[in-house]
Amino acid sequence: MDIAEVARRSGIPASTLRFYEKKGLLRSLSQRGSRRWFAPGILDQLALISLGQAAGLSLDEIRSMFSPDDEPNIDRDLLLAKADEIDARVKRLKAMSDGLRHAAACPAPRHSECPSFKRLLKAASSGAIERRWNRATPKRPAPPAS
Repeated sequence: MDIAEVARRSGIPASTLRFYEKKGLLRSLSQRGSRRWFAPGILDQLALISLGQAAGLSLDEIRSMFSPDDEPNIDRDLLLAKADEIDARVKRLKAMSDGLRHAAACPAPRHSECPSFKRLLKAASSGAIERRWNRATPKRPAPPAS
Protein backbone atom coordinates (compact mmCIF):
# COMPACT_ATOMS: atom_id res chain seq x y z
CA MET A 1 0.00 0.00 0.00
CA ASP A 2 1.19 3.53 -0.60
CA ILE A 3 2.33 5.91 2.10
CA ALA A 4 -0.93 7.88 2.07
CA GLU A 5 -2.94 4.70 2.72
CA VAL A 6 -0.53 3.63 5.50
CA ALA A 7 -0.86 7.08 7.10
CA ARG A 8 -4.64 6.97 6.82
CA ARG A 9 -4.99 3.45 8.24
CA SER A 10 -2.41 3.85 10.99
CA GLY A 11 -3.10 7.44 11.99
CA ILE A 12 0.63 8.13 11.74
CA PRO A 13 1.59 11.13 9.60
CA ALA A 14 3.51 10.46 6.37
CA SER A 15 6.34 12.64 7.71
CA THR A 16 6.72 10.26 10.67
CA LEU A 17 6.70 7.26 8.34
CA ARG A 18 9.49 8.85 6.32
CA PHE A 19 11.39 9.59 9.55
CA TYR A 20 11.00 5.95 10.68
CA GLU A 21 12.29 4.82 7.30
CA LYS A 22 15.29 7.15 7.57
CA LYS A 23 16.02 5.74 11.08
CA GLY A 24 15.88 2.18 9.72
CA LEU A 25 12.67 1.16 11.49
CA LEU A 26 10.73 0.69 8.25
CA ARG A 27 11.65 -0.19 4.71
CA SER A 28 9.60 0.77 1.70
CA LEU A 29 9.34 -1.65 -1.18
CA SER A 30 9.78 1.00 -3.82
CA GLN A 31 8.98 4.51 -4.81
CA ARG A 32 6.56 4.95 -7.67
CA GLY A 33 6.74 8.55 -8.69
CA SER A 34 6.95 10.52 -5.49
CA ARG A 35 5.12 7.98 -3.29
CA ARG A 36 6.60 5.23 -1.18
CA TRP A 37 5.01 1.78 -1.19
CA PHE A 38 5.07 -0.61 1.76
CA ALA A 39 4.48 -4.33 2.27
CA PRO A 40 1.17 -5.46 3.82
CA GLY A 41 2.88 -6.15 7.19
CA ILE A 42 3.67 -2.46 7.66
CA LEU A 43 0.73 -1.94 10.01
CA ASP A 44 2.00 -4.69 12.32
CA GLN A 45 5.47 -3.11 12.28
CA LEU A 46 3.96 0.25 13.19
CA ALA A 47 2.00 -1.39 16.01
CA LEU A 48 5.23 -2.89 17.37
CA ILE A 49 6.95 0.50 17.15
CA SER A 50 4.05 2.10 18.99
CA LEU A 51 4.10 -0.58 21.67
CA GLY A 52 7.86 -0.20 22.11
CA GLN A 53 7.57 3.56 22.45
CA ALA A 54 4.76 3.20 25.00
CA ALA A 55 7.04 0.91 27.02
CA GLY A 56 9.79 3.53 26.93
CA LEU A 57 12.11 1.86 24.43
CA SER A 58 14.33 4.08 22.32
CA LEU A 59 14.03 4.00 18.54
CA ASP A 60 17.41 2.25 18.40
CA GLU A 61 16.14 -0.44 20.78
CA ILE A 62 12.99 -0.81 18.71
CA ARG A 63 14.99 -1.02 15.47
CA SER A 64 16.97 -3.92 16.95
CA MET A 65 13.68 -5.82 17.35
CA PHE A 66 13.33 -6.25 13.57
CA SER A 67 15.30 -8.85 11.65
CA PRO A 68 16.49 -8.09 8.10
CA ASP A 69 13.28 -9.64 6.74
CA ASP A 70 11.21 -7.22 8.91
CA GLU A 71 9.99 -10.02 11.18
CA PRO A 72 10.01 -9.32 14.95
CA ASN A 73 13.16 -10.53 16.66
CA ILE A 74 12.54 -9.34 20.20
CA ASP A 75 15.32 -9.43 22.80
CA ARG A 76 13.68 -10.96 25.87
CA ASP A 77 16.42 -9.67 28.18
CA LEU A 78 15.72 -6.14 26.94
CA LEU A 79 12.03 -6.63 27.71
CA LEU A 80 12.83 -7.90 31.21
CA ALA A 81 15.16 -4.96 31.87
CA LYS A 82 12.51 -2.50 30.68
CA ALA A 83 9.89 -4.22 32.86
CA ASP A 84 12.25 -3.85 35.84
CA GLU A 85 12.63 -0.13 35.07
CA ILE A 86 8.86 0.29 34.88
CA ASP A 87 8.39 -1.61 38.16
CA ALA A 88 10.96 0.65 39.87
CA ARG A 89 9.24 3.76 38.47
CA VAL A 90 5.85 2.51 39.69
CA LYS A 91 7.33 1.91 43.15
CA ARG A 92 8.79 5.45 43.25
CA LEU A 93 5.53 6.99 42.08
CA LYS A 94 3.56 4.98 44.66
CA ALA A 95 5.86 6.23 47.43
CA MET A 96 5.39 9.82 46.23
CA SER A 97 1.63 9.33 46.03
CA ASP A 98 1.58 7.95 49.58
CA GLY A 99 3.59 10.95 50.79
CA LEU A 100 1.24 13.40 49.11
CA ARG A 101 -1.80 11.63 50.56
CA HIS A 102 -0.23 11.74 54.02
CA ALA A 103 0.52 15.46 53.67
CA ALA A 104 -3.06 16.10 52.56
CA ALA A 105 -4.58 14.16 55.46
CA CYS A 106 -1.94 14.82 58.14
CA PRO A 107 -3.59 15.43 61.53
CA ALA A 108 -0.87 17.87 62.62
CA PRO A 109 -2.16 21.47 62.85
CA ARG A 110 0.60 22.59 60.44
CA HIS A 111 2.77 20.59 58.07
CA SER A 112 5.87 22.02 59.75
CA GLU A 113 4.82 20.07 62.87
CA CYS A 114 4.37 16.72 61.10
CA PRO A 115 7.34 14.34 61.63
CA SER A 116 6.62 12.48 58.38
CA PHE A 117 6.42 15.69 56.39
CA LYS A 118 9.66 16.95 58.00
CA ARG A 119 11.43 13.71 56.98
CA LEU A 120 10.14 14.10 53.44
CA LEU A 121 11.38 17.72 53.29
CA LYS A 122 14.77 16.74 54.70
CA ALA A 123 15.13 13.95 52.13
CA ALA A 124 14.13 16.34 49.33
CA SER A 125 16.55 19.08 50.44
CA SER A 126 19.45 16.65 50.71
CA GLY A 127 18.80 15.29 47.24
CA ALA A 128 18.10 11.83 48.67
CA ILE A 129 14.77 11.56 46.90
CA GLU A 130 16.25 12.51 43.54
CA ARG A 131 19.22 10.16 43.99
CA ARG A 132 16.93 7.33 45.03
CA TRP A 133 14.63 7.99 42.05
CA ASN A 134 17.50 8.14 39.58
CA ARG A 135 19.36 5.14 40.92
CA ALA A 136 19.90 2.55 38.22
CA THR A 137 17.68 -0.50 38.43
CA PRO A 138 19.75 -3.59 39.22
CA LYS A 139 20.46 -5.58 36.09
CA ARG A 140 19.14 -9.09 35.78
CA PRO A 141 21.85 -11.73 35.71
CA ALA A 142 22.91 -12.79 32.25
CA PRO A 143 21.47 -16.11 31.13
CA PRO A 144 23.92 -18.99 31.18
CA ALA A 145 25.88 -19.48 27.98
CA SER A 146 24.61 -22.41 25.95
